[in-house]
Amino acid sequence: MPMNNQSIEGTLLVHQQFFKVEMTEGPVSKLIVAILMALIFIFINSIMFHTLLSKPVFRELPRYILFAHMLCNDSVQLMLSMLLYLLSVNLQMIPKALCALFVLFATTTFRNAPLNLAVMSLERYVAICFPLRHSEMVNQKSAGVSIGLIWIFSSINLVIDIMYSLIVSPMSFKDPMFCSPQRFILSQWQIDMFEGFNYFFFLTITAILIFSYINVVVAARSASSQKDSAKKAHKTILLHLCQLVLCVNSFIYGTIERALAMTSSSRLFMDLRYMNFLFVLLLPRCLSPLIYGLRDDAIRPLFLYYVRCGYQKVKPSGTIQ
Repeated sequence: MPMNNQSIEGTLLVHQQFFKVEMTEGPVSKLIVAILMALIFIFINSIMFHTLLSKPVFRELPRYILFAHMLCNDSVQLMLSMLLYLLSVNLQMIPKALCALFVLFATTTFRNAPLNLAVMSLERYVAICFPLRHSEMVNQKSAGVSIGLIWIFSSINLVIDIMYSLIVSPMSFKDPMFCSPQRFILSQWQIDMFEGFNYFFFLTITAILIFSYINVVVAARSASSQKDSAKKAHKTILLHLCQLVLCVNSFIYGTIERALAMTSSSRLFMDLRYMNFLFVLLLPRCLSPLIYGLRDDAIRPLFLYYVRCGYQKVKPSGTIQ
């Protein structure tokens, strides 16, 4: 089994070499577009995060704490994805220990995104369906615990891979290598575990979002006092479902990419890798400020105020609930 995995890695490396040749012949604009997109949305996330820090109420309410975590997580993921993408394009070798650190945080923040969506959907479900118990069930402590569990569940898979690689070949961590998560997969059981985690995340998160959406829709139709709030909440969860589809595509793409590396042409392989980075890795992170930031009547005026550098004051258009 290790030999089969090495052959897959070798084929991936060959396709990366073809990719570098193509980049020198013309499509540098693709790389520039990807970098600019990442930088623009990191900038937007930074302003949004500064907006949340500007008011004490945003630092106290659990849903804004979770939103702030999403912004930080997505920004780190964008930076690391862009870094690994540039290393891949330029075939830059780095020490395996440094690669392990980059890959650990890149993969963990990648998995954090859909888990954070699920927790935020549950928070909206509790707020609409159990308004009297919301402050008791959802508070700063529970938000902190949820964030801690998100990081644990997201990192456990790759931590096992890195520890296993360290046990099998400890001296190799000093050697330079082409940085990729696949370089830490040495046995078939790791591939099976990776796919098992992906299926588990997909089924669990999808079930949570569908459950939250259905219950919020039912509450919106039956309640008379909070119809506006419930209607907005179920629209938010519906957008979360759309965002989840984009995140899940990334899980599926890893398996497809390995198959394409063995069977398809280098042109198709490199085009799909570029599309994956641009539309599957970047796009879901770009939707976060739109879904949970600009649609929020309490955040939007302050965000626009900071975007305009304070030249034009904007009065809040809503209250924080």
